[in-house]
Amino acid sequence: DGPITILSTNPSPPDASSLPSSVKVILQPKCASSELLAETISNAIKKAQELNSYSHIVAPATKFGSNVLPRAAAVLDVSPITDIIDVLSTDTFVRPLYAGNALCKVQATEEVKALSFRSTAFDKAEVDGSDAEVTELEVEDHGLTEYISANVSKSDRPELGSASVVVSGGRGLQSGENFVLLEKLADTLNGAVGASRAAVDAGFVPNSLQVGQTGKVVAPELYIAVGISGAIQHLSGMKDSKCIVAINSDPEAPIFQVADYGLVGDLFDVVPELTKHLEGGD
Repeated sequence: DGPITILSTNPSPPDASSLPSSVKVILQPKCASSELLAETISNAIKKAQELNSYSHIVAPATKFGSNVLPRAAAVLDVSPITDIIDVLSTDTFVRPLYAGNALCKVQATEEVKALSFRSTAFDKAEVDGSDAEVTELEVEDHGLTEYISANVSKSDRPELGSASVVVSGGRGLQSGENFVLLEKLADTLNGAVGASRAAVDAGFVPNSLQVGQTGKVVAPELYIAVGISGAIQHLSGMKDSKCIVAINSDPEAPIFQVADYGLVGDLFDVVPELTKHLEGGD
């Protein structure tokens, strides 16, 4: 329960009042490039570690964290432990294996622990305000990598990984155009839209919407699976949802085994009717 240092990767540091009081220092990297690549962030972590000798270096188990943490662990010459879902002690952790069908207890014996945590497995920290000071950290750019550009999809809907409601579609939608049905339902619930890998591989939607073992891991208050059979890879990314509703025409679909509520029917009839009722229609 010692003091926490945050390494900011944004152009400006976060507002300290929006952080827990356990955060005492905010490190703001400064380098020639305005865009901090994973290689540069790893260099920043290495320099911060040399200056402050942290016991634990922590990142979220997201695409961003998966890009940065292994690099940082490599330059520090330690073995990372990734996708942690439980903490047993300061050096012992639990992480899932085989798409969540087995849990592994891992002990980190190295002096510096490089860890990534599945954020959906933990409660949010209490935000009671911090008086953390901002310290600039001079970092050299990584000479072998250059930032060119980024194509980022923007949406007015909540971010998939943090939304309290997620409506996901699978191959049963038959085409990308039919995802409009899910978008209307999601907008009615102020939720995000997701998809199975089958829908992504079929080109219905971009892979930024993929939920599952090779996509995003979500744990919303409500997860509505529409036209999704329930492959184990998809279940590993959403089975921790508080309430799961499945809509599928196949009564034997595996998704019903993890669903709290199941509705067997044609999604092209069920989804518009459900949306209509939620909007206050007859």
